[in-house]
Amino acid sequence: MKELHFQKPTGLRSLSMKLALLVFLCTLGAGGLVLWGVLYLQRAVVLEQEQASLSLLAHRTAEHIEQLIRQKEKKALVANQLFSRSLMAAHTPAAAAPAPQDDGAIRVRDPYSDSGAFLSRQQVGTSAEHWFVATAGSWEAIATMMRQDFFNFYFISYDHFIRISPADWALEIDAEHNFHQDVFFKLATPEHNPARIPRWTPVYFDAIWQRWMTSLIVPVYIDDVFVGVTGADYVLDDLFDDLALVALLARQHKLLVFERSGNLLLAPGHQPDQDARMNTLLQDMALSDPDLLAFKQQFLAEPERKQFASASTERYLLHAASVERLDWFITVYREKDDVFQVLQSIHSKVMVLFVFIALLVAVLLQFFIYRLVLTRLNRLSEAVQRLGRGGYHTLKLDQSRDEIGVLNRAVEAMSDEISELLAGLNTRIAEKEQAERSTKKLTKAVAFSSSGIVLTNAQLQIEYLNPFLEDLLLLQPAEAEGKLITDFIASEMEFAREDIQQTILSRHHWRGDILLAHQAQHYWMSMAIAPIRDEKGSVTNYVCALQDISFIKESQQKMEQLAYYDVLTGLANRGYFREQLRKALAMSQRGHYAFALLYFDLDEFKLINDTLGHDAGDELLQQVAKRLIGRLREEDTIARLGGDEFAVILSGIENREQAALIAENLQHSFSAPVKLGSREVAISASIGITMAPEDAMEEELLLKHADLAMYEAKARGKNTFHFFSQDLKDAAKDRLELENQLREAIRDHQFLLHYQPKIDLQTNSVVGYEALLRWRLPDQTLVPPGRFIPVAESTGMIVSIGEWVLWEGCRFLARQLSRGLDVDLSINLSARQFRDNTLTETIARILQRTGVEPRRIIFEITESMLMGDTDAAIHQLNQLKSLGVSLSIDDFGTGYSSLSYLKRFPVDELKIDRSFVQDIPGDRNDMDIVSAIIAMAQQMNLRVVAEGVETAEQLTFLKQHNCTLVQGYYFSIPLAEQELSLLDFTIN
Repeated sequence: MKELHFQKPTGLRSLSMKLALLVFLCTLGAGGLVLWGVLYLQRAVVLEQEQASLSLLAHRTAEHIEQLIRQKEKKALVANQLFSRSLMAAHTPAAAAPAPQDDGAIRVRDPYSDSGAFLSRQQVGTSAEHWFVATAGSWEAIATMMRQDFFNFYFISYDHFIRISPADWALEIDAEHNFHQDVFFKLATPEHNPARIPRWTPVYFDAIWQRWMTSLIVPVYIDDVFVGVTGADYVLDDLFDDLALVALLARQHKLLVFERSGNLLLAPGHQPDQDARMNTLLQDMALSDPDLLAFKQQFLAEPERKQFASASTERYLLHAASVERLDWFITVYREKDDVFQVLQSIHSKVMVLFVFIALLVAVLLQFFIYRLVLTRLNRLSEAVQRLGRGGYHTLKLDQSRDEIGVLNRAVEAMSDEISELLAGLNTRIAEKEQAERSTKKLTKAVAFSSSGIVLTNAQLQIEYLNPFLEDLLLLQPAEAEGKLITDFIASEMEFAREDIQQTILSRHHWRGDILLAHQAQHYWMSMAIAPIRDEKGSVTNYVCALQDISFIKESQQKMEQLAYYDVLTGLANRGYFREQLRKALAMSQRGHYAFALLYFDLDEFKLINDTLGHDAGDELLQQVAKRLIGRLREEDTIARLGGDEFAVILSGIENREQAALIAENLQHSFSAPVKLGSREVAISASIGITMAPEDAMEEELLLKHADLAMYEAKARGKNTFHFFSQDLKDAAKDRLELENQLREAIRDHQFLLHYQPKIDLQTNSVVGYEALLRWRLPDQTLVPPGRFIPVAESTGMIVSIGEWVLWEGCRFLARQLSRGLDVDLSINLSARQFRDNTLTETIARILQRTGVEPRRIIFEITESMLMGDTDAAIHQLNQLKSLGVSLSIDDFGTGYSSLSYLKRFPVDELKIDRSFVQDIPGDRNDMDIVSAIIAMAQQMNLRVVAEGVETAEQLTFLKQHNCTLVQGYYFSIPLAEQELSLLDFTIN
């Protein structure tokens, strides 16, 4: 029986709600007045607090910049002294300069140290040419030190010669350039700087570097004669970045920087002209904000009066502080609207509270009105509800003579009429439900076959298909009704459609194997079609029986995969790939086809295999194969060549842009981590790309080029792709040439050792040295260690070079000991050298032949060398310890730093990497890490050596944390043995 639903009367309730709303609005108005008064008092307090905060922030920023400038001046003075000392010690031949270029000037570029030298056309052929050789001796070390804090470093002589790092400035300057007119030369001349102190230039534009900068200039005097200047440029953008890191504690703070002269240097929305001429001073930048302009003018009028340092304008709160070294003023300011955001939040919370109170009063008022006024109407409403639920004979309402009584009598009469009406309606519904149940019984009586059954008319148009086939093909009956059975045959079997139609016309039946397809579903079926005839023998319908034989077809495909595809990943194997590559090259040679070859392997796959096991490695390769198949097209050939190496033939690729787009797509597919068991592993791939036919027309050459491009991608940091180019081929050739030069260097003894002293801060004395390898070519050019050591490591030549270092280091130590000097020597062991089984025997033989006590030798080993086969590493360390030598872990903290391994290694010393020391005291995290390493080492009874010490602040921090052994440029750069006598430290 159907239910009737009626809505309760709401007239009087609306009246009660209106009264409650009036009370709510009155309460809300009173709350708003109170809130306005609280906010007015709070604004003054917030403004005063924010002004004090701006004052503290401005002075802290100015003090930081002052300290930064003093540190840079100190480092520039050290570099100037070292360079002056090298000039005084230099003895150069009379004609050592190269030949002039076409414009008459001399320009030279040193590719190893990235420095350049220039001599103007007027000075060619004069005595000024001796500077090319005189300045080259210690330039690399000093320039490297200076470029850690400055954009560049240069020396300019009084006779128009310059040596600079980087080299671009010397290579691009005009042949007739007059350095005496440059702002960064004038400041240091005796006429303008008789006190010979470092001077900062005004901000000017360098047209060659295309930057605004200020330069720190220090005069160079030899035997009290002015010979030139050393200088270093501090780019204005870098200085303002340092300002922003200190000053902008929140996004709302902003900076304004101007000189004492009023010249504007930094303001939001203002950028200096980037097309200015050489030596143009930064000026004429005007402030567009009138509030900021008025503050600057008022402050500059009497900057010594403190009441002008802080200001409050209509829009801003401001505070200015001075940077005395640069004669600048730094203003930190903030918009008042940002300051009052917190008050607005408080205002909103108070308003919500008053709204809640007003709402509560209104609800209570409405409740009492409802209970007193609407009681009778509620009874009527309940009666109507019962009527809707079928309670026609249970209505008992009062029969008063008022309007509600009249309404009650009308409802009772309506109840009787509805009762009669629904009685007839229920009878009809029962008859309909009985008919539906009969229909369902007939439907359930239809038997389902385990095979697919289809009924068609005489023209093979589908009239019925059973649920088995609907479920198999995910096909709805409406989609199939009226279509031919042949419409669902896959397009690749077009020939089967014609065969079925012709056979049915001639014999009225057909049998065979077909591939059914609908949406994404494809099934191999064995189908038989038979006719259904009427009493006269005429064909009225056809019945089609279908049996699923996909399993049989899949078995056939698996047999083919065993011959042509990789068993683990399902991709094409090496043999099939080479066959497809030959076909693609043959088509390309005929000029009708172009393609790209991608060759790549997984980064750090060996590490995953070693740490998680081969099963995890196999699962990772399977996941990679799935991602490749999902990202590439069906016409592309994807193959696993072996291990973690994959190759892809991208067909129809006309240019590099298309290949790069696909490579980026593959890189993106590797960005998501792979879940191996319960662990997630991040993966990446290095991809080499070569284009056919433009890069090569031969199979082996094309693969070789792709392999070169892949290794270049790995060299560029992995997880990227790189195209083959002639430069890569030339680089491979250069590497081969470097290998040959290394063999000649080993044969001709072209290596030498430099020594950096190790200082004991308790006694302020040199207690040892670290031996550092250098390679000097016959033309006296130094090859950077970072260029030849990786080649020596990969070719195995590092073993013979390392043995020479052991011999030379022990001989050096023996000479030091024979002079009565109580020092030790640290020697770095390479990874290849550490894994050499004869290392212990070699060291024992060298110690015996040179007579050096083993306790004075410290071998430094990096953390990465100890990972992997940990047991073998511990065995090798114990073998070395048995000789009596000391062991040190170099660059501690930058590798694995596993304490569980550290306690198993028989080491005596930890060396804190320079990356943690160089930002002290600016980086609090580095300070915490260094103090933690020192404390841990002391608890484990290990010595601690801090390397890379360059400033007095770093030295003070290390002393305070009981690190007494240090080394770095603060004390000395690495020196040759004959230069060690120049050190000013007491030697035990």
